[in-house]
Amino acid sequence: MQLSSKQTPIALFAGKGELPRILINAFKSENRPFFILAFKGQTEENLVKDHPHIWLYFGEAGKALRYMQENHIQDIVMAGTITRPAMSEVRPDWEGVKWLTKIGSKALGDDNLLKLLIHMIEERGYRIVGPDDILADLLAPEGLFTTHEPDEQAWQDIGRGIDVLTALGPADVGQAVVIQEGLVLGVEAIEGTDALIERAGTFQRQGLGGVLVKTAKRQQEKRVDLPVIGVETVRQATKAGLRGIAIEAGRTLILNREAMLKLAEEKSLFILSLPSSQCHRFL
Repeated sequence: MQLSSKQTPIALFAGKGELPRILINAFKSENRPFFILAFKGQTEENLVKDHPHIWLYFGEAGKALRYMQENHIQDIVMAGTITRPAMSEVRPDWEGVKWLTKIGSKALGDDNLLKLLIHMIEERGYRIVGPDDILADLLAPEGLFTTHEPDEQAWQDIGRGIDVLTALGPADVGQAVVIQEGLVLGVEAIEGTDALIERAGTFQRQGLGGVLVKTAKRQQEKRVDLPVIGVETVRQATKAGLRGIAIEAGRTLILNREAMLKLAEEKSLFILSLPSSQCHRFL
């Protein structure tokens, strides 16, 4: 008898944040067998407690492949924030050395690195599944989610943010920017969105609060690293003095939506989801 896709074992390549936990809960509710590949210095230890898992250093490709073979894994989902490791944190086994040699200098940005890794994984016969394939209801629909609406200045800042992200996207820099009255307070780089918001808050000027604009890059690999917002995003935005968040519909994941929107309403923050045609100037 052939197993359905919800019965076949799946491997979770887990980073930091809430998304890996939500996926684990989904696997449990579906009674789907899952195994966690946890990365030293990245994956939260509490995440893997009481679940089947293996700890890996970056570069231990052979160890990871053996673990997946032993557990008859076919599907892989990648979720959570992973920070690029320092070279001292990379400890490749022989298979990892071969993979690193193939990657070489081609992986100068996160998108290129992910695409190369996915290609090499798929060459081994595994299937990469996007978190949105498992949690389709987390994808942001189009529209205004809050009773608070962007005013004329906020719309101008959103447009300015989209222009900045459109220009930076091909350089594979980041997915988010904070704009205040036309001024770029910060662009997301390696630090992540929460750290960007905190940093931008230190540059906030007198006047109307800034706006966080977050979209997928035009060349984004949709199965991994989609933009994510949640309660913590709203909490950080409020703390930094921002007054709104604009995201891309259909390509942004919203975690704990009910709690996030409740907090946004309490803090008088608007949350707006725009169609992709408005988020990329040169599509």
